[in-house]
Amino acid sequence: MMERIWIVFHKEVVDNLRDRKTVAGSLLYPLLGPFLMLLVFTVLGNTLATKSEEPLSLPVVGAEHAPALVQFLQQNGGSIQPGPADPEGEVKAGNQDVVLVIPPDYGEHFSSGQPAPVRLIADGSRQSASVSIRRAKGLLSQYSAQIGRLRLLVRGVDPAVVEALAIEETDVATPQSQAAMFLNILPYFIIFSVFIGGMYLVIDTIAGERERGSLEPLLTNPVARSEFILGKLAATIVFAVFSVVETVLGFYVMLNIMPTESFGVQVSMGLDAMALILLIAFPMLILASALQMIIATFTRSFKEAQNYLGLLPLIPALPGMVLFFLPLKVQLWMMLIPTFAQQLLINQVMRGETLDSLNVAVSATTTFVAGLVLVAIAIKMYEREQVLVGR
Repeated sequence: MMERIWIVFHKEVVDNLRDRKTVAGSLLYPLLGPFLMLLVFTVLGNTLATKSEEPLSLPVVGAEHAPALVQFLQQNGGSIQPGPADPEGEVKAGNQDVVLVIPPDYGEHFSSGQPAPVRLIADGSRQSASVSIRRAKGLLSQYSAQIGRLRLLVRGVDPAVVEALAIEETDVATPQSQAAMFLNILPYFIIFSVFIGGMYLVIDTIAGERERGSLEPLLTNPVARSEFILGKLAATIVFAVFSVVETVLGFYVMLNIMPTESFGVQVSMGLDAMALILLIAFPMLILASALQMIIATFTRSFKEAQNYLGLLPLIPALPGMVLFFLPLKVQLWMMLIPTFAQQLLINQVMRGETLDSLNVAVSATTTFVAGLVLVAIAIKMYEREQVLVGR
């Protein structure tokens, strides 16, 4: 039995390797995620680092109404520029990151001891302007606090009286957990690699062979249908494993050269963490490959199989997008959901958290059993003669 499975496995692997374009696509796609993240973080990191180091360029409308404030801004790293005629329009167009508007009644309010109004015009949706906005707000808050303390001292009041609490902040975040807010997207790309790695082989060896008319002669060989399926499944898993390993290694290289210091975090991901991610992802390989074989068996043509299997990775990968925007607290019942459980565990590894062995065991067992059930369904489908025509 093992010899016959090996023959089918060897045949499918060799046939797939002969299609150089397909193999090239399979090799390049797993690197797409690490490359995109490296590109985004490198460009964004360099932009933020440059703006953090250079003087804050701050256009001011009505600078003559608050000479003391303008002088304070200049003394604390601000490069004051003449304000534009249409500050809101300039900011919306992206020509200015932030514009400070000082109204004519600023001096009147300031002299009477009332809060003096100023208007800071900014576009919070523009990531490239975030550093300038944060620095401008910080300088204005600093100036406001300084003037407030001086006013209290003039009135004979200790400024400490208005500070009811002395807040001491203790940040227990690890470098990995600080960077996880940027790297929660990693499980998304790993799920894609799991389903994309062997997809082309499945399409060609099932839907493609049926369309070419070579499936029926293959099934007439003295090989049991179960052995036939297991050989194809093993070949699919091999390419899926290679795809996932390539993706994980790509992220490992990327995390060691990405300038995360520009964001105030530092990532340190070792090979042990990457190996753990591979172990967590392994049960999904059987489930994904078996599910793809079932769908490809159900379809009638190569094109139909390509359409269905091309959309399939989006379904299990959607929870990864949810984790990117809304990290969840891991609970035991979540480990019963194949692919979602693995994404939660991979996210924990990225954050440098200690995994619960029970969660790992339940997620692996559930996903593995679900994969075996799908394999049994695929074998059952191939025992029918309808497999020759699809559906």
